[in-house]
Amino acid sequence: MTIRLLSTERRAIVGLASLYATRMLGLFMVLPVLALYADDLAGATPLLVGLALGIYGLTQAALQIPFGLLSDRIGRKGVIAGGLVLFALGSIVAAEATTIGGVIAGRCLQGSGAVAGAIMALLADQTREEIRTAAMATIGLSIGVAFAVAMVLGPLIAASFGLTGVFWFTAGLALLSLLVLWRLVPAAPRRARHRDVGLDRSQLRNTLTRSDLLRLDFSIFALHLILMAAFVAVPFRLVDVGIEAAQQGWVYLAVMGLAFIGMVPLVIIAEKRRRMRAVFIGAVASMALVLLLLGEVSHQRWTLIALLWAFFVAFNLLEATLPSMISKLAPAGAKGTAMGVYSTSQFLGAFLGGVLGGALSQRFGYDAVFLGASGFALIWLATVWRMPAPRHLSSEVVALDSTHHDDALDTLMARFAGVAGVEDVLVVPEERVAYLKVDRQCLDTQALAQVLGTPQDHKGA
Repeated sequence: MTIRLLSTERRAIVGLASLYATRMLGLFMVLPVLALYADDLAGATPLLVGLALGIYGLTQAALQIPFGLLSDRIGRKGVIAGGLVLFALGSIVAAEATTIGGVIAGRCLQGSGAVAGAIMALLADQTREEIRTAAMATIGLSIGVAFAVAMVLGPLIAASFGLTGVFWFTAGLALLSLLVLWRLVPAAPRRARHRDVGLDRSQLRNTLTRSDLLRLDFSIFALHLILMAAFVAVPFRLVDVGIEAAQQGWVYLAVMGLAFIGMVPLVIIAEKRRRMRAVFIGAVASMALVLLLLGEVSHQRWTLIALLWAFFVAFNLLEATLPSMISKLAPAGAKGTAMGVYSTSQFLGAFLGGVLGGALSQRFGYDAVFLGASGFALIWLATVWRMPAPRHLSSEVVALDSTHHDDALDTLMARFAGVAGVEDVLVVPEERVAYLKVDRQCLDTQALAQVLGTPQDHKGA
């Protein structure tokens, strides 16, 4: 049965997805242009350019969990608004900078607006359990679209208005987002805990000691380290083969579009045909090979474009499948905690990738950036090679109504666990919610409905 969205849910999904997308757009627009236009900045060196590219990740990693916890205490919209103001201020600082140090300070301030967790928590506040998965998927789609648009839009704006124009554009996006927050996103309801979205401190230790989750945390760390390192060198390699800065946006448009087409069949094989591990390992191995070839044989135009296409097929595939694998592997009620650690790892990877790429290019040249990234991809491949295939489990959130008396709630865990297809369960009496991990192919929905007392109580998340 199709579940219809409430008007408030529709407004929340559209508004918050646009907030997330514009924020990510502002962070990534500088990626394909900063290295090319840094010559106009006093004191610029490849190392400092790499630091400017990645520094936002350091403040994101440090502040995203504190900002999420703060939003639990003082309210989501106020924290999100504060983060957008910080992002706008950072953009203005970078736009007005005449030195590489000023750009680094601006990028650092941009990253301090670490409100991703607060946005996801507000989306959870505004949506029912049964449509929350679709709402979260919309956010994920908006991030992917924002990255692709940023790769195209950044070079086009920089060609007309320089690096300053890019940062002024991102400042304008932040101010527009503030308007969207207050005019489109509905008033926040009572704040509630959402273990499928937010951090649960009681689950943190378990999350940090599981080798399967740690492998995925290292994977997103490595993926964004490689991305940031590579884009210290990619813009210059394009110039070397005769593609000037003003034309690079169109190259990225073609490459990103074709890479998306190439990625889709692989995602279907991973998810629908349950070949997640094989696709994942293959993508990491491909990434290592493509980076090696970028360092060795990418001095011809069409060879370089073909390798960039292969790079983005692997990158987009990994960016799409890694969160899915985290969701499958996280224990019941711990998905939000697992995703928090995962996101922190991603931002740390972006920071170190910028620094590593800048250091290698300054010391050894641009070929060394690709070769160094390829070496790191081989370490990544060795780390995940023995990882078992993740089970294809889905997260479910079940609301418990008043018929489940408090003195009987502690017995529900055993009753849920006895249902065929329910692989893990966490009952939280004070929230009147149960978190389940289920195998949909063998889930006994009738037995689950009997535990709940009515089929309508079963809600997917």
